Amino acid sequence: MADEEYRNPAELARALIGAKYVPSFGLAAAVFLARRLERPLFLEGEPGVGKTQLAKTMAELLRVPLIRLQCYGGIDAAQALYDWNFAKQILRIRAAETDESVYTVEFLVERRILTAIRTGHCVLLIDEIDRADDEFEALLLEVLEDYTITIPELGPIVAPVTPLVFLTSNRTREVHDALKRRCLYHWIEHPPFEREVEIVRSRVDGIPESVAREAVSLIGRLRDRDRLELVRRPGVAESIDLAGAALALGAEAIDEQVAELALGAYVKQEEDVPKVRKELPKLFPLPVSGTAS
Repeated sequence: MADEEYRNPAELARALIGAKYVPSFGLAAAVFLARRLERPLFLEGEPGVGKTQLAKTMAELLRVPLIRLQCYGGIDAAQALYDWNFAKQILRIRAAETDESVYTVEFLVERRILTAIRTGHCVLLIDEIDRADDEFEALLLEVLEDYTITIPELGPIVAPVTPLVFLTSNRTREVHDALKRRCLYHWIEHPPFEREVEIVRSRVDGIPESVAREAVSLIGRLRDRDRLELVRRPGVAESIDLAGAALALGAEAIDEQVAELALGAYVKQEEDVPKVRKELPKLFPLPVSGTAS
């Protein structure tokens, strides 16, 4: 995919900010290089730091389709690459008077990755690759090496242009080095306080700055895993959801009552609910210039 729109990472960063995605400069540089070098970008980080949203935003900026493959245990070529329409093949075999092949494009069922390869001009998001099995990683090696899928009955299908490919991982397990070597890599950390406030304000229309700061402050304090031992630390997504909930409640500030009413917006594990409820009285008043311990 040619990089005609953005001459350097700074231009891309400004475009992302204009599309309401506020990246670090390092992340903007990683995306810029992935496009310029025509390499997949492997994104790791805790849930809620914006890995999936980055792919969505890039598709919007480039004005191309987003093709998303959600990974899960047991996913294989038939779900991710291609399959054959066996029912249609059987009907053709029964009806045909000749020995014509039933392994042609007419009977091919495209899955997400094959669609992306045939399309070329798109953003391909392979989401949560750490949920898939080792065997699925092996299937991706040819795709990510040459942007090619080889179908034994039809031969190789090569992308007409290189799609922009993102792979994301929450690091629930280690992904093999062979796959990572085919990619550029970037770890997305939780952003600093001021940048997270900027993210929340860009994503929640009409949110007062003071409420955005209070939302980020509360979420930042809850990320202290050592003290609270949460099953799932809240991410930027939860700061956005808390701010949106406060706005929907008509709150002019986030106090303990608002935090309790909006609990489901930022605590999303049953085991964490009583821990956070017990902690809430200790968190107010909220600092609004940084996250306090």
